[in-house]
Amino acid sequence: MSDGLMMEHDDLWDKLNEECGVFGVYNHPDAPQLTYYGIHALQHRGQESAGICASNGESFSYHRGMGLVTEAFSNNELGKIHGRSAIGHVRYTTAGESKIENAQPLIFKYTGGNLALAHNGNLVNANQIRHQLERQGSIFQTTSDTEVIAHLIARSGYEIEEAVRESLRMIKGAYALLVMTEKKLIVALDPNGLRPLVLGMIGDSYVVASETCAFEVVGAQYVRDVAPGEMIIIDEDGLRAERFAGQTQRAICSFEYIYFARPDSDIDGINVHLARKELGRQLQREAAVEADVVTGVPDSSISAAIGYAEAAGIPYELGLIKNRYVGRTFIQPNQELRARGVRMKLSAVRKVVEGKRVVMIDDSIVRGTTSGRIVTMLREAGAKEVHVRISSPPVKNPCFYGIDTSSREELIASEKSLEEIREIIGADSLYFLSPEGLVDAIGRDDDAPNRGHCLACFNGCYPTEIYEDTKNCTEK
Repeated sequence: MSDGLMMEHDDLWDKLNEECGVFGVYNHPDAPQLTYYGIHALQHRGQESAGICASNGESFSYHRGMGLVTEAFSNNELGKIHGRSAIGHVRYTTAGESKIENAQPLIFKYTGGNLALAHNGNLVNANQIRHQLERQGSIFQTTSDTEVIAHLIARSGYEIEEAVRESLRMIKGAYALLVMTEKKLIVALDPNGLRPLVLGMIGDSYVVASETCAFEVVGAQYVRDVAPGEMIIIDEDGLRAERFAGQTQRAICSFEYIYFARPDSDIDGINVHLARKELGRQLQREAAVEADVVTGVPDSSISAAIGYAEAAGIPYELGLIKNRYVGRTFIQPNQELRARGVRMKLSAVRKVVEGKRVVMIDDSIVRGTTSGRIVTMLREAGAKEVHVRISSPPVKNPCFYGIDTSSREELIASEKSLEEIREIIGADSLYFLSPEGLVDAIGRDDDAPNRGHCLACFNGCYPTEIYEDTKNCTEK
């Protein structure tokens, strides 16, 4: 990630950033158009670049651009893409710089024909494989870890299905992956299912997406979630599913439920909005406080705030309003102007909070910069007390699977105590949801460790091997 982008995300708006979103269609006359609407529905998962590649059965046509989906396809580029199968991608930088060369789908020509890849996640052994391939003569065109997969496929010497299968067994980390050739669409999910991936249908046509919200937009019917360690091959003979990994252990990123996914999406049959409401209820059970009004930091914390208010019997109000028309790259050079930038994105409703004891619900505190500004904003609007409640445990450990927390030093909870954080952000009280409360509230019926959640950013227990100094948690 470039320094400029780090400044934008860290200092102006203190949130973990979404990974990426993928969408694919097989055998539909309007495949490119459906893919456009699909990735538009997944825009919340990536806002730096967007792309679509389509196959007419013999060749590819494609376009990729920087910015939002509407910006990337602003000049009738969609009308130049033709085919009955297509894959699309929206990107937030997880591995590789933010530039057009890294925009996906990545397109390659090799001895087997044309190849297009769209990937959500992050490969923890990408650099190791890349260095090995470069020593063997491979020349990389991007800095994206996704290109590693393409080189593994191209160098295998096998037919595409076996080539993908062999490549999947070599990579480690998080990946919801779409691979398209002229005549096939191959779908794969990593053995831990760290990212969501769902299968649906429009008539006789197959559709795959990062989230079910995309199905609602294109009129697809949900069929099922793609299973961890599963590879699905879709071609003129229909759909075939197989396991490429013998040992699988569900560990979906818990932040999908807390923050990343759209509220109208379902993950493993659990609606995200209802899960977040239950997070709020659990938070109130763990940390009740005398107050007059509950408000949530928009947009991802509103569901939890409603749940907290319902459990507490305190009114929920829109005490904070988000300005949806502030540019994505609003960066200012000093602290005072950056604080003003937060006010451009968010404002307090004085008549709601004035003279009130306010419970402010947020989904996370990462670096602590924005939380303090929002507390100050509420006080300046007349709030008598501000009690901060966080609907996730403290983020203490870096994520290696596609979220932008690369070091513990960036994370306030890894360096400061609860009381120190409370003082820094200026709240009257502060409480984070317990890890046990998080798992119970979401309620996934799973006998895997942590009931099928990845909680590594909270407890340092990673579902895969990362580095020698990280703890691998594979036992129940």
